Amino acid sequence: MKIFADTANLQDLEELMSWGAIDGVTTNPTLLSREPGDPLETLKKICELVQGPVSAEVVSTDWQGMVKEGKKLAQLDDHIVVKIPMTVDGLKATRILTAEGIRVNMTLIFTPTQALLAAKAGATYLSPFIGRLDDISSYGMDLIADIMTILDNYDYDVEVLVASVRHPMHVLEAAKIGAPIVTVPPKVLRQLIHHPLTDIGLKKFLEDWKKVGKEIR
Repeated sequence: MKIFADTANLQDLEELMSWGAIDGVTTNPTLLSREPGDPLETLKKICELVQGPVSAEVVSTDWQGMVKEGKKLAQLDDHIVVKIPMTVDGLKATRILTAEGIRVNMTLIFTPTQALLAAKAGATYLSPFIGRLDDISSYGMDLIADIMTILDNYDYDVEVLVASVRHPMHVLEAAKIGAPIVTVPPKVLRQLIHHPLTDIGLKKFLEDWKKVGKEIR
């Protein structure tokens, strides 16, 4: 499974990239609005740091505006993937952009049929939002399972990018289903690492080594 970081914060990304486990980044207008400076310059810096797919979202709602903004975003860096919302205009823009060789991450997907249409339009990535479905008393992981089943039936060149991840169990469940990619906020990424028994075990090992009185050189 590929793991993307869902953030636009450069300090977080510098730390996360040092782990050797992060494959890409997803951003959105909300995340970029929280960071100082020009959002386009921030995206360039993220691309330089990550050297992997970096999703950057358009803010137009009509297909002509989406195409124009998508082309501008794609010119920022070869690593940019243009994020397009799942709407009728979004489908039109996705078809045009992908025909010109620009990768598209179709976002705000909440049903299997939306995912199917996005795949047919040529999207490179599909971003189903599982946490927001959980928020309205639906089980978001059912959506991932349904999309994976549909894609297994056909030969679309597209990857499911599990989004709106709220806790470590979302990551575990996505991995068990076989989702190719999950994008995870920094807080949840850190939660994936920590376990009290790991801390207890490390403390015990270090205490016992002190009794030996030797250094590893």
